Amino acid sequence: MSPTSGPGSGSPTTPAAADPATRGPVAFKAACPDCQARFELDAGALRLAIGGSRRTTFYSFTCPECGASVRKPAGERIVELLTGGGVSTLRSI
Repeated sequence: MSPTSGPGSGSPTTPAAADPATRGPVAFKAACPDCQARFELDAGALRLAIGGSRRTTFYSFTCPECGASVRKPAGERIVELLTGGGVSTLRSI
């Protein structure tokens, strides 16, 4: 999972480090484990769940190619990138 900034820019950036006033829309590169498609998703297409352990911290999305529900683990760096990029976050205790 890596973010890109701006329409069609394709250049990686860290959303949390960029100035929100000058940054364009953030898109995240992702891949589907079912159909092997690679694509970019905007923040609204992703959900982040932060739990009390590594097993309960993950991000999810629906593959735009095959419609599969995808759930992947989210380590600290992924959590930083997704929250910095405006992904909706659910925290559980």
